[in-house]
Amino acid sequence: MSKVQFNHVRLLRYATYFVFLCVGLPLSMQRAGHEPGQIGDVALLSWTACYLVFGLVYWLLTRNLGSRVDGATRVAVLVILTGTALAIGVLSKSGVAALLLIIVATVVPWLVSLPMGIAWMVVAHLALVPVFLEVPGFSFIQSLMQACLYFGFSALVFITSMVASQQADEREELRRLNSELRATRALLAESTRIAERMRIARDLHDLVGHHLTALSLNLEVASHLTNDTAREHVLKAQSTAKQLLADVREVVSELRQDDAIDLTQALRSLTEGVPGLDVRLSVPPRFGVEDPRRAQMLLRCVQEILTNTVRHANARHLWLTFRHTGPDELCLDARDDGRGSGEFRPGNGLTGMRERLAEFGGSVTFRTDPAGGFALTARLPLGEESTLAHAPPRPVLDPLLDDEPSDASRAKLSVPSEDLP
Repeated sequence: MSKVQFNHVRLLRYATYFVFLCVGLPLSMQRAGHEPGQIGDVALLSWTACYLVFGLVYWLLTRNLGSRVDGATRVAVLVILTGTALAIGVLSKSGVAALLLIIVATVVPWLVSLPMGIAWMVVAHLALVPVFLEVPGFSFIQSLMQACLYFGFSALVFITSMVASQQADEREELRRLNSELRATRALLAESTRIAERMRIARDLHDLVGHHLTALSLNLEVASHLTNDTAREHVLKAQSTAKQLLADVREVVSELRQDDAIDLTQALRSLTEGVPGLDVRLSVPPRFGVEDPRRAQMLLRCVQEILTNTVRHANARHLWLTFRHTGPDELCLDARDDGRGSGEFRPGNGLTGMRERLAEFGGSVTFRTDPAGGFALTARLPLGEESTLAHAPPRPVLDPLLDDEPSDASRAKLSVPSEDLP
């Protein structure tokens, strides 16, 4: 029986929505007036406004819980949620504010660091003491005890949410490492495939090609030493050997033509499954790079672009386009629909990307606009002599394969002696 899988972050979010709706039940039964147990029109209107503002801000924040937001936004959201919760407690003269602070404690680990979160919990629950003092019949000791009681519930929710936040970060890191592993595996498979093709090509050349060369030359000699009847069969055998040698030469050439590493599968493995980001990948047909070092460098650049987009851009879409801008130049265009920045300074990741491209004579340019997101263009020359992974140096070919043979690989002729008939 298969085990049912749950998204614990989503369950935590839905649970807080349910608590928020339950907290609003006293508001739905409240009536304005001057009778005992009723409040004034202004107070009821203020209570309703604070409740709706709290719910709207909390829903907008948790709609994509775990997304990267800047520090000012985090502080502003935390202040709004805490302030509206305490205001509801003052207006209702009840412990509703404490229940709302428990909801706020759910998102605090996603907004601030652990020390700041603990400081918020202490300050927010100390502020509950004067709120409880407004409740009829509550003394200072009772108010302090109530604040401590709700502090314990908030601490429990805070720790639970912190564990969920850490697990979400670890799961994202695991996904990133797994995508890198699958991309590297695809790259290794391509390198192994090319190396195996080259090994087969060299074996065909060194073994079959050389033996056929020797056979053809020996048949040439035999055609001059035999009678007319046998010479016809020797010439046919010599023609067959030459045709077979031409076929071997064609096969070797075809095997050595397709020596580029196909990056399509590796790039798809790297860009699939990024949470909260729709990656649109566009590559040329039969997209390949001959140099495995360049191929590895391109994968690292794409990984850096993905990481920066998820962490800093707060984007929903990312477009990656590979195109050939010349016979020996490859261009990578990347852009997102994030918030961009008015003042941009490359960090360590983008600086490392520029350095890796510079090693191969490439370059990268950045463009950013608060209204248009972030974009970059990387250019990589492909004119360097290819270096195939796992492939030993190529041997020198024989004369019938358009190259000069070495002394060790030259075919030896078996020429009959003069005293034989």
